[in-house]
Amino acid sequence: MSRRRASAQDTALPSRQEILDFVRDQPGKVGKREIARAFNIKSADRIALKRLLRDMAEDGLLERRRKRIAQPGLLAPVEVLEISGRDDQGELVAQPTDWDEDAHGSPPVVTIVSERGKRRAGRAPGVGDRALVRITRSDEPGDGPALEGRVIRVLEARPRRLVGVFARRADGSGVVHSSEKKDRRDYLVAAADDGGARDNELVIAEVARGSRLGLPKARVQERIGDMKSEKAVSLIALVSHDIPHVFPDSAIEEARAAEPADLSGRTDLRDLPLVTIDPADAKDHDDAVHAAPDADPDNPGGFVVTVAIADVAHYVRPGSALDRTAWQRGNSVYFPDRVVPMLPEELSADLCSLRAGEDRPAMVCEMTIGADGRKRRHRFRRAMIRVAANIDYIQAQDAMGGRADEATGPIADSVLEPLWGAFKAMETERGAREPLELDLPERKLILDESGHVDRVHVPPRLDSHRLIEAFMVLANVAAAETLEARRTPLIYRVHDSPSPEKLAALADFLQTIGLKLPKAGVLLPRHFNAILSRVEGTENDQLVNEVVLRSQSQAEYSPENFGHFGLNLRRYAHFTSPIRRYADLIVHRALIRALDLGRDGLDDKAIAGLDETAAHISATERRAMAAERETVDRLIAHYLADHVGATFSGRVAGLTRAGLFVKLDETGADGFVPAATLGDDYFRYDEAGQQMIGEETGEAYRLGDAVKARLVEAVPLAGALRFEIVSEGRYVKAKQRRGAARPARRGGRRR
Repeated sequence: MSRRRASAQDTALPSRQEILDFVRDQPGKVGKREIARAFNIKSADRIALKRLLRDMAEDGLLERRRKRIAQPGLLAPVEVLEISGRDDQGELVAQPTDWDEDAHGSPPVVTIVSERGKRRAGRAPGVGDRALVRITRSDEPGDGPALEGRVIRVLEARPRRLVGVFARRADGSGVVHSSEKKDRRDYLVAAADDGGARDNELVIAEVARGSRLGLPKARVQERIGDMKSEKAVSLIALVSHDIPHVFPDSAIEEARAAEPADLSGRTDLRDLPLVTIDPADAKDHDDAVHAAPDADPDNPGGFVVTVAIADVAHYVRPGSALDRTAWQRGNSVYFPDRVVPMLPEELSADLCSLRAGEDRPAMVCEMTIGADGRKRRHRFRRAMIRVAANIDYIQAQDAMGGRADEATGPIADSVLEPLWGAFKAMETERGAREPLELDLPERKLILDESGHVDRVHVPPRLDSHRLIEAFMVLANVAAAETLEARRTPLIYRVHDSPSPEKLAALADFLQTIGLKLPKAGVLLPRHFNAILSRVEGTENDQLVNEVVLRSQSQAEYSPENFGHFGLNLRRYAHFTSPIRRYADLIVHRALIRALDLGRDGLDDKAIAGLDETAAHISATERRAMAAERETVDRLIAHYLADHVGATFSGRVAGLTRAGLFVKLDETGADGFVPAATLGDDYFRYDEAGQQMIGEETGEAYRLGDAVKARLVEAVPLAGALRFEIVSEGRYVKAKQRRGAARPARRGGRRR
């Protein structure tokens, strides 16, 4: 079809279908500006266009993200795809290399059209290749492929690598047992390709293209450690996700050559009794706090709150080896058995760590708040501080409960009590702001000396945790406000509102338990909080918290500001942890530039690359989260490997067409229950009701249901657990065939 473009005299808005066609056909990014230009929409009509695009997004026709617009779950006309296999007709099929399954479900499959007889530059594509593909959609009904692709060019081949454990065979060859949860095959390694690997050694192997018969083949590329070592489990995650964990010599040399900062250009705040409040096992201290009643008679009941953050920018200069290394890592990674820091320990655990009684350079944010907790003003300074005490959360909580110890006793009245007073005022502001109030317990693995799980602990949620969070949030807001006011570029911490697709799925689920999402107007965190408060203390409490969490977008970093939905804040930037997050270091440098606090601020080159940096550190954050999660899965699987056959209490934590996932109550371990093992019935997945239903019996397992599950298999290397349900489900109305009898249960399935 030919797209109608409005003339200067005809300023009517395009139809919804015309907008969808335009968005679909554009190979690049599309936003409101591009749509207005394409249809010649003048300034007077752009408000109406904005309203139309918003309505289309609410109806699920468009996906709005920052200033970009796309059709939800659709591929662009040209995409990079990975050729994943062949279909029943022998044609190559491919999938996108970058696809958000949480937002859009399973990735689409594109059938690669064979163009026999046509000369092609370069080699023909094959399984495992990455290719630039032009995609067309079939509008004709029928059994043919919905998406077809024509290869523009095959990209540089990337042989697939895997991490696994090498095992020697009697004939001199070996096998690599894959550590991937989705690929638990063994790979055959010829004796000439073993790279000198020893039995039970962790290796990186390159998958070779072999025949279809027998085991797939691989060759060992690198030996990375003994599987029996204490830190082998986290090492698997580090290597699998390409997380750098060895500092280059140049970065180490710079860190060792660093000298303590002096008072030059700094405010002397060494007499201010700042304290750090951290977990008991913290290796570094990058934030310290102080509060005192405001002496200003115009601010009765107010406080002056000080947040001091380690001045990492003084030691990590733009363009240095330390800076390049920190950028590459993006953030520190925290495993139960180790920490992979963003900066060498010479800085992270020494010169940049705010140790009690030692002079340390800091970026200081001083904020004045009213009795209502609202910030009235703030200022930033570079200073020299001397922390009065390093205490942990439990010590701080106990001291305010009248149980002070040797460390907290001398500062309980003079330092800690004003901190609590300021915190209570800030809680008033938080209550008025109403951020999202999810209540999900965080489990912590306690390891023994050998690096194995000793027990699983759920730390209590204390006011001392909330105090530090409140102070850090306020300082982060102040940083963003200062930089915006000075028109200095920065990287925001942003959190988009939930997508229409996720809201629709949430609404469908809530309807099954008698709850409703508001239909009119824009949803705010308080609307979700109202739902959470209605289920608090009921059997659906944890379930609804988890489902609401899944409906939310993922927070990320961006040089563009579109607010933080979860915190219900218009502007927010990470400022408080530059030891462990590169985003915070960027914000520190931006403040130095904006306030003329030194010559080590954000330079023009860094500003030009903020888009790339934001995308990179968002990716390294996701990478760290995946590695941390997989390591916990492997440690838990190792912990439960001796309990195969045991029965545990748990809840249904997820559902797919293939089966359901169970989360155990005691350990939080997740495992899979194949649908075929649920009973002598055919269980189908009811997506709207978030349940698996037996077609004949009406027996059902719904998301959040309490179940008893028997552990059938534990694979520590892959972190995989498989369960069998041994408790009876609930019963709903079933579509029984006429005269069909209720099938008998298999012997021994129920207990």
